[in-house]
Amino acid sequence: MPPHIRDLFDMTGRAAIVTGGGTHLGTNMARTLGQLGAAVYLASRRGELCEEVAAELRTENIEATGLACDATDEAQVNALVQRVMDEHGRLDAFICNAGGSFTTSYPPDGDVQEFRDTLEANLTSTYICAQAAGKVMIPARRGSIITLGSIGATLAMDIRIYNERFKRSGPPYLAAKGGVLNLTRALAAEYGQHGITVNCVSPGQIPKDTTDPDQVETFRQMNALQRTGVPTDLVGTVALLASDAGNWITGQEIVVDGGWSIW
Repeated sequence: MPPHIRDLFDMTGRAAIVTGGGTHLGTNMARTLGQLGAAVYLASRRGELCEEVAAELRTENIEATGLACDATDEAQVNALVQRVMDEHGRLDAFICNAGGSFTTSYPPDGDVQEFRDTLEANLTSTYICAQAAGKVMIPARRGSIITLGSIGATLAMDIRIYNERFKRSGPPYLAAKGGVLNLTRALAAEYGQHGITVNCVSPGQIPKDTTDPDQVETFRQMNALQRTGVPTDLVGTVALLASDAGNWITGQEIVVDGGWSIW
């Protein structure tokens, strides 16, 4: 008999890490893996915030731990992975969600240090996390690494649609996310022989509560589905890729953008 579809998504007894887990997308991804049964570790530079979110998840009967970890610091990431191994003896999923856009200037007057910092926060952090995960997943011959891309990984920003009250992402962020996407493919090629999947989830515009309402309405109109993206729109894709349901998917980008990129 083939496995029941519910069993394919069941992550009971497994362990997962979500970097950037204290806010917005990371929190919802951690909650989803916890609802599937995994013990989840939420990590970011803001450890107190991660523990606050973890405490909230524990009220939902999710095994959750919040920790401080700078995803650009190799020693800290390795220590995070080791803690999970010490407490659970396994690491089944690593969601490389840390990063963000820090654009304050644009070409031809872009700040080169800002470019370097953006690559460090998004691309270098993903590389560090994927290596730390790989070191413990390879002996187990299983595991899922999920990177966070963006529609900006393959598309330029249409600067005409952004109003002056919204700080749009610039070339540094797009370059970093483009790098994350191809790094994902390269890691899938390296890790595939060990039974490890590596995939990229690329969200479209998912505004925060503080985003200018006029800009949110523009985003809504740009989507084929004609609605605003919300953080829970990503969780089905993450559940697929992190669980056994996605264990024959690797090296892929799954774009979750409401149809933004179809035209």
